[in-house]
Amino acid sequence: MQKVILGVTGGIAAYKCAELARLFVRAGSEVQVVMTPAATEFVTPLTLQTLTGRPVYMEMYGPESIERVRHVDLAEDADVMVIAPASANTIAKMAHGLADNLLTTTYLALTCPVIVVPSMNVNMFNHPAVQDNMKILASRGVSIMEPDSGELACGVYGRGRMPEPADIFAFTRSCLREKDFKGVKTLVTAGPTREPLDPVRYISNPSTGLMGFALARALQERGAEVILISGPTALACPAEVEMTPVNTAAEMYEAVMQNYENCSLVIKAAAVSDFRPARVEAEKVKKDKALDLINLEPTDDILKRLGQNKADRFLVGFAAETENVHSNARQKLERKNLDLIVVNNIKEPGAGFASETNRVSLIDRNGDIEELPLMDKEALSHCILDKIRLLMVNR
Repeated sequence: MQKVILGVTGGIAAYKCAELARLFVRAGSEVQVVMTPAATEFVTPLTLQTLTGRPVYMEMYGPESIERVRHVDLAEDADVMVIAPASANTIAKMAHGLADNLLTTTYLALTCPVIVVPSMNVNMFNHPAVQDNMKILASRGVSIMEPDSGELACGVYGRGRMPEPADIFAFTRSCLREKDFKGVKTLVTAGPTREPLDPVRYISNPSTGLMGFALARALQERGAEVILISGPTALACPAEVEMTPVNTAAEMYEAVMQNYENCSLVIKAAAVSDFRPARVEAEKVKKDKALDLINLEPTDDILKRLGQNKADRFLVGFAAETENVHSNARQKLERKNLDLIVVNNIKEPGAGFASETNRVSLIDRNGDIEELPLMDKEALSHCILDKIRLLMVNR
């Protein structure tokens, strides 16, 4: 279990730290909140204690026995410290080694990674003293997450907004991950495609893009340069990932071919339609005539085309099956010249489309099968990447 110190300083953005704490707890982390006295004016310790299930520390000295030193104990146990929001005052103290409260004293005793998320008025943020202090921290290995631009609490528009908790959470994970895919340019496809029948109807499937987006996010966290090509989905593009949205299988084919040449790893997680209407009607087809007009033709087989032009690229495919799962997947792997195929039985509970979880088998070119247990797709994405990394190194 990862141990996170969440440092909270005085600022209106402190209200966001409650959601940030919840995200860390939900991911299985043990969260210890340390607040400055000013932070308690904006969010109550009871709120954060309730969310983390742990007492919130604000004072240097507590009821512990004399043998225990609070800031040293906190520092020795921590895997990462995240200070969000980080005020100009706290940033200055950290940069110059001032330790007049529990948060800054704990910081000085740390040996683990530290992440600082500045949040303040735009003029304060742009002040040379603040900028110099952040440069000092960065030179010492502290990771600085740049603030967002927007309307600030003071009514001024500019840079200084604390990023959303989900973005801070993702930034933290990225900072902590081993960069074992650094320098690997990767193409990932995700989501469904939609093949129009007329201006209001289309043929599609239940894919939501969760698996492909999780893989793109995991690759970015592990240092890869990621291009994501996605069919229609409600998901937000992962941070620092280049995304191209498409609708039809033909559009996905064109987008993949435009980006394929420069990529050394390709992961085809999209659920691309195998068929499309042979004719798309210009006007809405009335119900009594619809069945007479639907004739289907095959779409371009993107994965097969990639396999025919694979060269030294590493090519990963996905297969959603309902029977003869492993044998069908092996045939697809061989037929399309893949290096690895990820296959699942969509009839199994928790393993179908539009699910937060999945249960898959990984089959490589040697025919070796690794069966993975049911897990959420974020965790699964890293298991898949672990397998890819192993196979790529041993090619």
